[in-house]
Amino acid sequence: MPSPAQVSGPARSQHGVTLLYLIKQVELAIRSRLEAVTREVGLTVTQYTALTVLERRPGLTSAELARNSFVTAQSMSVVTAELEERLLVEREQDPAHQRRQLLSVTTSGHGLLERLRPDVSWIEEQMVSAISVKDADGLRQILEQCRFALGGGWPR
Repeated sequence: MPSPAQVSGPARSQHGVTLLYLIKQVELAIRSRLEAVTREVGLTVTQYTALTVLERRPGLTSAELARNSFVTAQSMSVVTAELEERLLVEREQDPAHQRRQLLSVTTSGHGLLERLRPDVSWIEEQMVSAISVKDADGLRQILEQCRFALGGGWPR
């Protein structure tokens, strides 16, 4: 990885605002809106994120789920315990590795995600409402490339 001194390019706009600052501002605005939506059903944003990750990738361990949900393994153990208590996720012993417990979303968890989907979609629609569909698709591709460049890998 190159050092910051080796990297050149337009880090700031002509008004002095960095892309990192803008991305963080978008993240904070999204999180605020997501908190309002998830609070209505008694979830935190972290719990919601964990459920959506498991919905896309059932059978993860708690440690794998933590990495995919952007929290520590210790934090995820609390999150998964709370989700299990609410019967939104369940654990199953990995048949290939007796010590591993695999997590998946329950029927109740899927139902809750379906209930939230319209509100979450509305947040995304609101976020891109000032740009064209083509630009929104381009933004998605650019953000995926940024994630990859920072070592985040590609979605499965």
